[in-house]
Amino acid sequence: MELKLTKPLCFFDLEATGTNVAKDRIVEISILKIFPNGNRESKTWLVNPTVPISKEVVAVHGITNEKVANEPTFKELAPAINEMIKGCDLAGYNSNRYDIPLLAEEMLRAGVDFEMKNSLAVDVQTIFHKMEQRTLSAAYKFYCGKDLEGAHSASVDTEATYEVLKSQLDMYEDKLQNDVKWLSEFSSQKNCADIAGFIIYDKKGREVFSFGKYKGKCVEDILEQEPGYFGWFQNADFPLYTKKVLTAIKLRKLNTKLK
Repeated sequence: MELKLTKPLCFFDLEATGTNVAKDRIVEISILKIFPNGNRESKTWLVNPTVPISKEVVAVHGITNEKVANEPTFKELAPAINEMIKGCDLAGYNSNRYDIPLLAEEMLRAGVDFEMKNSLAVDVQTIFHKMEQRTLSAAYKFYCGKDLEGAHSASVDTEATYEVLKSQLDMYEDKLQNDVKWLSEFSSQKNCADIAGFIIYDKKGREVFSFGKYKGKCVEDILEQEPGYFGWFQNADFPLYTKKVLTAIKLRKLNTKLK
């Protein structure tokens, strides 16, 4: 089943120096852009992360320090990457919890004002786990009937993710809707305000913290009651996008008081 799109949908996959969104760096990014008329555009970039890639990580994706030594940095690539995904919805495998937060972190670090407010996110892994509970290689075998050769290559994983989503729509035609907004809502694990899930929305639509001693507490209330918490948060090891969201909440509260 082909996807019904109202605007382009970018499937993407990242390989990085590790899994810490706030600290690790992208070493490869592959984007497969699907247009509403069915046309496709794809691009893969190797990235110099400017930090060492450990042997343990190289063993996973095969990208060595030597391989990326003369490649452009993410800051140099950011304008081209941003241009390709601008105005698009995003899709990936485990992308809500890893790829999108890491991409946002790298974009903000490069000075690009990355924003997801007007974009939807479809996480194919979440759909898979809600339906069958497996991994990408198993998902590819299960849905597409083929072995995934070259797993942990960004371009291979990106293409496989696209094929898996189309096969999911075929297999669960009576349960899944061929609509990006519906798929985004279905594959969302929680209603996050900051992508990474440190700040979420409660049933009343208020931003609340999802962790620590203020878990479940309204962000606006905590920032007002504990003025020093904002400074601690900004200096702590949280993703830049999360810090950006927290700053926006603080400024919104201040603007409300000034009116």
